[in-house]
Amino acid sequence: MFGQNRQQLRQYYHDVWQKAQNNQTLSALEAGIAHVIEQHPEYQTIFKSDSSLEQEYFVEDGQTNPYLHMGLHISLHEQISTDRPAGIRALYPKLQAKYGSAHDAEHQMMECLTESLWTAQRNNQPPSEQDYLNAIKALLVN
Repeated sequence: MFGQNRQQLRQYYHDVWQKAQNNQTLSALEAGIAHVIEQHPEYQTIFKSDSSLEQEYFVEDGQTNPYLHMGLHISLHEQISTDRPAGIRALYPKLQAKYGSAHDAEHQMMECLTESLWTAQRNNQPPSEQDYLNAIKALLVN
């Protein structure tokens, strides 16, 4: 699923959503993706046609890339389940309590994740797990 081909990745989301709508058996990964799609009714319309497979999304135009957004949720779920960076699993329930829901907490955490990835790309270096974890910890203080 996690290749370099954007259209194949997007098609996978479409296929998973179709399977979920048809009550077909889902793998654990597919169930996680379906859950994230369920949490985003505002994006569910993109799965009604294939036009979004080639769609460009430009933040400069105020657009959110729904595939990127949902992918960040999935990344957080993986980080929390594996507790990497170490300590993120323990922070997650505290953030849920602060922000009132898992979904809202994840949106705050996603800001930290995207900042970490952007900084790493800008500096042409791997992301710093410690800086990322520190940013998540700071959410509890602010």
